[in-house]
Amino acid sequence: MADYHDDLRLAHVLADAADAATMDRFQALDLKVETKPDMTPVSEADKAAEELIRGQLQRARPRDAILGEEYGVEGSGPRRWVIDPIDGTKNYVRGVPVWATLIALMEAGDTGFQPVVGVVSAPALGRRWWAAKGLGAYTGRSLASASRIGVSKVASLEDASFAYSSLSGWEEQGRLDGFLDLTRACWRTRAYGDFWPYMMVAEGSVDICAEPELSLWDMAAVAVVVQEAGGTYTGLDGRHGPHSGNAAASNGLLHGELLSYLNQENAEG
Repeated sequence: MADYHDDLRLAHVLADAADAATMDRFQALDLKVETKPDMTPVSEADKAAEELIRGQLQRARPRDAILGEEYGVEGSGPRRWVIDPIDGTKNYVRGVPVWATLIALMEAGDTGFQPVVGVVSAPALGRRWWAAKGLGAYTGRSLASASRIGVSKVASLEDASFAYSSLSGWEEQGRLDGFLDLTRACWRTRAYGDFWPYMMVAEGSVDICAEPELSLWDMAAVAVVVQEAGGTYTGLDGRHGPHSGNAAASNGLLHGELLSYLNQENAEG
């Protein structure tokens, strides 16, 4: 099995640099925010953090490709770093502390590119999570100060906590009835949104979560953390990994039921 210790250490260095840059502009009164063509916001901090990460990667891993939310793809080859400089930009620009820098390394394999290293750093929350293939998933302030995490053992939906982002996307996809039925079947529901529900699944405080529309940079880092914590991460189509344009994550025990509810309308249609 490949050894990802060096890549994981580098990802932490990148996250440290991004944390310093994003926290420096968080809640700044003069923060500049623009609207992208897809009508989502981007701040000067998003751009600065991605530029910073790209610059360090180009020096440390010049042969690796880079895919980032703000500046697209650069390079090619069997290894690709995938970056979301600020996951939760809408929170960031409104002063809500639930946002994170997502850094993943993906490698080409028999089933296409799959994430093998992931770091999720949420400095305004004072939290960081990470994982590497075969090494497990952890949370803590640094590699040297960390606790291993694992998913819950909840095996019944009526005892399960379900986290989601919003209602609108499910309605647009014709999945709202199945989504609402799922919320009624669960013990507890909360709309945490963005990266956070996946980290809660990974550390066992939430049992299932899902989102109807996502990009690769939203998913690559969180997918490997969930998987290395013992959970299951797929698209709504059941395909493993972060390639379906949407996501369902669970402790593994509830995954079949999770997908069944969220595909209910498609099955009837």
